[in-house]
Amino acid sequence: MIQVQHDDFDLAKEYSALIESNHSDGAVVTFVGLVRDFNQGNRILGLNLEHYPGMTEKALQEIVLDAKKRWELGRIKIIHRIGQLAVNEQIVFVGVTSKHRANAFAATEFIMDFLKTKAPFWKKETSENHQYWVDAKQSDHKKAQQW
Repeated sequence: MIQVQHDDFDLAKEYSALIESNHSDGAVVTFVGLVRDFNQGNRILGLNLEHYPGMTEKALQEIVLDAKKRWELGRIKIIHRIGQLAVNEQIVFVGVTSKHRANAFAATEFIMDFLKTKAPFWKKETSENHQYWVDAKQSDHKKAQQW
C-alpha cells in the first residue's frame, strides 16, 4: 500500500498493520527517514515537499512491483509525507515483510534507493540564509545504479 500525505504517521501502528494476521512472514524491516538539521554545508531549519498527484503514486507503485519481481516478499507499505516539515519530523516510512530477513532488508534498501532517485517529489530546504531546491545526490544515483 502506498500513501502520500500531509499528516504524520505512527510507526507502531504501521508495524502492527504489517504483522496483523500475517503468519507466513518471519521478517519485518522498517525504515523511517527524518528531516535532518544539516545538508550540503547548511544548517537546515525545515523543508517543503511537493509532488505531482497521481504521477507520484504511480511511480511508487512501479518501484514496489519491481521489488516484488526481484525478491519473494509479503507486505509492503510506503508512506511519504508532503508539505512543510520541521527538523526531526518524519518524512518517509518503508515497511517490508518476507519469509526471510535477507529479502526484507534488500527490498527495503532497494525501495529507498529508487524512491530517492525515481519518485517525483520536489524538496525545498530552508536554511538560515535562504531557500533552495534539492536534487538527489550523485551518491543516491550511484547507489541506485548498483541494483
